[in-house]
Amino acid sequence: MANRIDTLVASCPITCSVDKFYNFFKFSMNELVKVFPLAFTGVELLEGEEGTVGCVKGWNYVLGGIPLTAKVKMEVIDDAGKSLTFGVVEGDVLLLYKSFKATLNVSEGLAKWTFAFEKSSILTPPPELYIPLAITACTLVDAYLLIN
Repeated sequence: MANRIDTLVASCPITCSVDKFYNFFKFSMNELVKVFPLAFTGVELLEGEEGTVGCVKGWNYVLGGIPLTAKVKMEVIDDAGKSLTFGVVEGDVLLLYKSFKATLNVSEGLAKWTFAFEKSSILTPPPELYIPLAITACTLVDAYLLIN
């Protein structure tokens, strides 16, 4: 199978400030365990410094009722464009995909996640369960930031 990167996009309206939302995902993603405990059961910094390119976090999460793990590296931080890119370097998602990256773009009133992935085979389904996960996470983070 030729190297082909496919993408899925999840967009969600937000009402809190762009900076507050962006900085949550840049510096405070460990708080997802508190904000969305049904999906995120553990997040820990494994390498590097929080909010910097190269930092690596270990994730425990539930997707479609299945507990999963991932080791995720912060690959790109674009403060001017309010964009963050995370790449999975180890974990369950790489059993189905040769590569898996998630990019968050935050703009006034909108958070957009783009999932870029390379299927391991022609039979591998697209990772569609990440769409409702991202939308629910963004909705809950937005509500959390409005009251905190």
